[in-house]
Amino acid sequence: MIRDLGGYNPPKSVGVTDLGGYNQNMRKVTLCFLVKGNQILLAMKKEGFGEGKWNGVGGKQEEGESIEQAAVRELAEEIGVKAEVADLENVGDIKFYFDDRPDWHQHIFIFFVNKWQGEPQESDEMRPEWYEKDKLPYEKMWVDDPHWLPKVLEGQKIEAEFYFNNHGAEIDKFDIRERVAI
Repeated sequence: MIRDLGGYNPPKSVGVTDLGGYNQNMRKVTLCFLVKGNQILLAMKKEGFGEGKWNGVGGKQEEGESIEQAAVRELAEEIGVKAEVADLENVGDIKFYFDDRPDWHQHIFIFFVNKWQGEPQESDEMRPEWYEKDKLPYEKMWVDDPHWLPKVLEGQKIEAEFYFNNHGAEIDKFDIRERVAI
């Protein structure tokens, strides 16, 4: 269930059954959210892909590292905190497809981090800020975030696909499922 987002009404989900020409090699990336009680850390992207948007912390997986190792490295590089792979909780897995920018296709692995060392610091790339979980600035985030982030904040583990047009400014269709443990 999507929460009342203060007048922000995201589009409704559309079942995704045909991947069409979207099924291509995808860049693997991480997205981490530090969680402290009823607060979650977001960071304003200061440059590059997603500039000007609030989001979690993360980035591309480098050759030779696991996705978890990439998450730990990105936390250190972008906000100066140290976490251990064992401290990552995988809460989601989302594939993003951009109809007008196939080079932007991404497979994102989402982690919550409840234990880390150090205080989040601003870097050249990110400006971190704590938010109450029920007061996130969805209007300043990626257009998909109001669809899935409330679900993982409520404790669901998800897998999803989002299909964008207009360089990621609009959602064409999407599908979100609760991940079933095997």
